[in-house]
Amino acid sequence: MGWEVKSIRMGKVNLSDCYVYIKEGEAFMHGCTIQPLNTASTHVICDPIRTKKLLLKRSEIDKLAGLIERQGYTLVPLSMYWRKGAWVKVEIGLGKGKKDHDKREDTKEREWKIEKARVMKKDKENA
Repeated sequence: MGWEVKSIRMGKVNLSDCYVYIKEGEAFMHGCTIQPLNTASTHVICDPIRTKKLLLKRSEIDKLAGLIERQGYTLVPLSMYWRKGAWVKVEIGLGKGKKDHDKREDTKEREWKIEKARVMKKDKENA
């Protein structure tokens, strides 16, 4: 939509908490927030978090759908940029969730940092 393009040009896009899913052979981006500009959207009702359809080639969609279904990947938009002046492109990355042993290592490291901060604070108070 026109107001979205103007907002994207002004850099009013937030891709955090955004993901791409494939439904019935089409790719959609969900959770992308595009803040409407006050000057560009006075007469239009804006939905800043509406689902956007992505234009991909059939072979790309089939390849990504296979990776999602068989290997458990997730599609994550990494960046948005302009191509040939008029087309907004979205760079998509494949992400894979952590395994249980990875989560345990992160938890152990987080707890060690908390314990280390406690010890350092206690040493400062005693000095």
